[in-house]
Amino acid sequence: MAISLRLFWLNSVMTSSTKSLLTRDIQALAALFATSGTLHLLRPQVFEAIVPRALPAPRALVYVSGVGELACAAGLLHPATRRRAGWASVALLVLIFPGNVQMAVTEGKRAGRGTGSRFRHGATLVRLPLQIPLIRTALKATGRR
Repeated sequence: MAISLRLFWLNSVMTSSTKSLLTRDIQALAALFATSGTLHLLRPQVFEAIVPRALPAPRALVYVSGVGELACAAGLLHPATRRRAGWASVALLVLIFPGNVQMAVTEGKRAGRGTGSRFRHGATLVRLPLQIPLIRTALKATGRR
């Protein structure tokens, strides 16, 4: 009885415009966030180099973004939090974009000096437009069509 009341309540709270199914692309985004967030916390030094130089406290920002990614991952998986987690995911992806740009710039300089790989530089450039489908998937989680 309690379970059916709870399901009825969840269904009434979530109108048809705010319902968002847990599709494979949203599951994949959650898995990506979970993996990346875990790596941010376990190996922060890997990510410190891509924090734009204009920002203070790179290690702290790496930890904050890692926790944010883990929170988004968990939120995307639960129907009651999926909509808000979708919006948080959009914000997170927009906020970390400068770090991805910094990584491409740094790898470009290394490749130009001969101390880095042109392939790696190319990969960091290709990564930039890949933010678009990630943001689109996060928007899908908000219930927007």
